[in-house]
This record gives sequence, C-alpha cells and structure tokens, in this order.
Amino acid sequence: MSIDSLRRSASATVSGLPQGFWWLWLSTLVNRTGAFVLTFLSLYLTVELGHSAWFAGLVVALHGLGGVAGSPLGGALTDRWGRRPTMVTMHLAAAASAAALAVVTSAWAIATVVLLMGVAMQAVRPSINATIADMVPAHDVRRAYALNYWALNLGFAIASIGGGAAIFLGYRTLFVVDAVATTLCAVIVFLRLPETRPEARTDTAGRPVVEAKVSMLTVLRDAPFRTLVLLNLFVCLVFTAPWIGLPLTMADKGLSPSSYGVVIAVNGIVIVGFQLLVNKVTDKRSPVLLLTLSSLLFALGTGATALAGSSVVAFAATVVVWTVGEMIHVPTNAAATARLAPEHARGRYQGVMGMSWAVAGFVAPIGAGAIVGGPGPNVLWAATFAIGVLAAVGYTVRLRKALDDDIDRGSEDGVAAGGQSAVEGGSAAEGLSDAESLSAVEAVLDSGVEAGPGVVEPGEGLGEGLGDVGSAGKSPVTA
Repeated sequence: MSIDSLRRSASATVSGLPQGFWWLWLSTLVNRTGAFVLTFLSLYLTVELGHSAWFAGLVVALHGLGGVAGSPLGGALTDRWGRRPTMVTMHLAAAASAAALAVVTSAWAIATVVLLMGVAMQAVRPSINATIADMVPAHDVRRAYALNYWALNLGFAIASIGGGAAIFLGYRTLFVVDAVATTLCAVIVFLRLPETRPEARTDTAGRPVVEAKVSMLTVLRDAPFRTLVLLNLFVCLVFTAPWIGLPLTMADKGLSPSSYGVVIAVNGIVIVGFQLLVNKVTDKRSPVLLLTLSSLLFALGTGATALAGSSVVAFAATVVVWTVGEMIHVPTNAAATARLAPEHARGRYQGVMGMSWAVAGFVAPIGAGAIVGGPGPNVLWAATFAIGVLAAVGYTVRLRKALDDDIDRGSEDGVAAGGQSAVEGGSAAEGLSDAESLSAVEAVLDSGVEAGPGVVEPGEGLGEGLGDVGSAGKSPVTA
C-alpha cells in the first residue's frame, strides 16, 4: 500500500468529525497515558506493603464494585448537571484518589480510596459517551466511539511501557504521575471542550416543551434497551474471563508468567495496530450484524482456549480472535445505546449500560477464579463459549427490529439524531471537510493553537453547567 493510499485512508477515518471531538479524544489519550494505578496496584500491595495476594484481589474487586455505583451516578449527573462539569469533577476526584494512594498505607484506607476511585472513574464514562452522541452526527457516532476507544488503548499501551520503565522511581511516584495526568485531562476538558447537553426544546410558539421525566427505573422499563444491557452483560462476562482465567490456565499448563505477558500483550498490539482498519471495514454495517459477529468472536476466541494445549502461539491466536470481537463490540454497543436513548436522557442510558460493564468487572473475576480452582479451566472456557453464542442469538432474535428499523428511519428522515448540540445556542455540530479534520487533529497536538468555531474559550461556559474514560489500567470495567 502506497503512502498516498494510507493518507487517503487516514483522511477518510478522521474526516467529518467536529473539532470538539478531537479535544475529547486528546483528553482520553492523556488520561490513559498516565494510567498507572490499576496496572501496578496489586504489585504495590504485595511487594511494597507486604499484603497478601488475597487482599490485593479484594482491593481490585472493590474498584469494580465502586463502578457499579459510579455509573448510574455519573449518568444522572450528566443529564442534570451537564456533561462538562461532570467530566471535570469526576476526573479531579479520580486524580485526588490516585494522589491519596501515594500517601495512605493502612489496609482499610487503601481499600476505601480504591473504592472511591472506582466510583469516580466509572462515573465519568456516561458523560464522555453522551458528549460524543451530542456533538457527532448520527451516521458517524460509531466511528467516533471507535476512535475514542483507540485513543484509550493507545494511551494504555504507552502507560504499560512507561510504567514498567519508570517503576524504579517507586510505586508512589507512578501514582503521583497518574494524578497529574488525570488532572491535565480535566484541564483540557475545562478549557477546550464545549458543554453539549441539548437545550430545552420549544414549540412553534416558542414555549418550552416539557420533556417526560426519565429516572433509572424508566430506563430499565425500556424493553429494547433492557435487552441490550442484558446481552452486553453476557458479552462482558465472556470478555472479562480471559483476564483472570487465561493466566491461571497457562500456569496450569506449566507456562511461565512471562509467557502470559507476551500473550496478553497481543491484545493491545492488535487494537493499537488495527482498530482503525477494523472500523473502516465495519463502518455503516448493521449494528445487529456487528453485535452478533462480535459475540461469536468472543465465544470462539475464549472457547478455543481449552484447545490451545501448552502452545504460546495457540494461546496468542485465541487472544487475536476475541480482541477483534472487542474492537467491533465496544464502539457498536456504545453507538446502539446512544441510538436508543432520548436526547435528554443520554447520560442515564449510558450510565445504566456502563453499570453492566462494572457488574461484570466485579462478578466475573470471582466466578472465573472459582471455576478454574474447582471444576477446572476447560469448564470455564466451555461456559464462555456457550454464553457468547447465547448473546449472539439474543442480538439476532431480540434486537433486529429495534436497532435496524431505527437506522432505516434515520436514513429516511435525514436526521442526525446524535448531532444536535447545545453549543452555539443549540446549533448542530457541523462536520468538517477532510482537510479541516486533519488540521483539527494537528491542532489538538499543538498547544499553541487557538480555539476554533464551537470550541469554548478558556474559562467560559462552566458556570451554566454548574447551574443545573478513566481507568488507571485496562480492565473490562473501563473498556
């Protein structure tokens, strides 16, 4: 492939997205580049502080438990308080938690701080996802989620390498760097990201239209969305299993921890190297088709782990299969959530969806460890295969009408449901040309760039919001 063709492909991938999205993308990259806490927390607790492996596992599970509460909390704040103030507040809370871990040493204090960190990190997810749905035209929402997910994984890869190289400085130093990076993320959001919460609608006479109140219970009564959440929970359980079951399975086969490190690194390499290509191939495809395909890839990839024997190459091949499923599923599921959510309740819908990730992040590690230690790893991989296939059938049978019919209606009406923004008095966020989009990408990487159209000047706009992605390591909770 020539340089010109690569440039054209890159241009097609980033074109048509508003400049505000690229500031959000940059904030995600900065946040994840300094994400050290979860990556090195278990080592810090066992090696540095001398706690047991059992306690380290409990503390990591508490992070997931915090996310179960944080996701709906963040969703409610996103709709009531605003996207931007929620992001800034929760990023700062996560930064404070990371800084606190560099100071506290008692077991109970560490457990409490990690629990609160889980709340803050998961609470920011609904505001990020709602902002993308607000500012990006509906036909480009899935592509935008894929690009943001790519930034997340690129940042995580950098953090893993940088953290490993800098660990000689001490774990506490890494936690402080994490706090600084998360604070910088909040600063980027505060200075450059516009508030996108849709303004109250008015009728033809200019009178405000009273929107139906949406509570968390109302969201759960939405049958198609409830089905989407349940099926996503199934997929999340399958996705989470390898992060616990794979190292245990490989150890049972007599393979070393370094072999597991090589195998699991394939996940990040594949995502960083091929996310944009996968997104180009799957763009504009039926969401039901993509969700079904991703579920089957999760099922096949995890199920084949039982057949890998003691071959490192075979284990790596299984990781490649379910990683492709991950690259397809995560942005498609987020876009489907945005599609089903009313404009004024996007935060709550994303919050409930995020809760399914958090529940899986808490339950699956415990279940996977118990199954491997009891019936054995082959039972675990047979179970993940069955659950993945069940999810695929569920998407095909239960959601085809709800999601695909909605796409047809959107095409007929020509409405960019995800593109309405409260920015600039409620005008729609306009897409940029190819050249302008490439310039926007370059702009966010240049600290001296001036704010472009639709970008809030430093210090503006946060007051209105007050009137009403980030994890310190890759985990299913923050994927």
